[in-house]
Amino acid sequence: MRHVNDERGQGSVEAAVVIPVMFLLLLLLLQPGIVLYDRLVMGNAAAEACRVLATGTDSFGSMTRSCEAFVRHRLAAIPQHDCFHVHGSNCSWDISLSGGESSGNVTVTIGNELRPLPLFDAAAKLAGMTNARGNLEIQESVTMPTQPSWVASSKLGMAPPSWIGGWLE
Repeated sequence: MRHVNDERGQGSVEAAVVIPVMFLLLLLLLQPGIVLYDRLVMGNAAAEACRVLATGTDSFGSMTRSCEAFVRHRLAAIPQHDCFHVHGSNCSWDISLSGGESSGNVTVTIGNELRPLPLFDAAAKLAGMTNARGNLEIQESVTMPTQPSWVASSKLGMAPPSWIGGWLE
């Protein structure tokens, strides 16, 4: 019996094993990247909206509508694809604004639904991470004071006209 030391085809067999494993790992790393991107955009939009709410005066609810439109404009950076943001027949953005210039704090909360990628969706369902529609729900909330700490601790008070008088002295 002769020993055959023919190694032709070895690379093809190794590639047939390694390539699917690499694609699977790439797919499993892609979903957390999508969720992280969504959360970063949502968190930044919420922080910017807090600044807008803290500096604007609300007349007849127009500030709330304007701020929500501002947030939706910022959230347009997230692609309208179901794996980033379920848009379909009813948009899944849940935007909650509270507080204003006259309150102590302002809070902006943004919620979103996204459809998990294949393979990840089965694991997410088994782990109980999905809602009744089979989507992942993510939420970002930012709370900020309306005035910086130096204003709150100032003996001149919280009214801007008193600051001007204090600067002239």
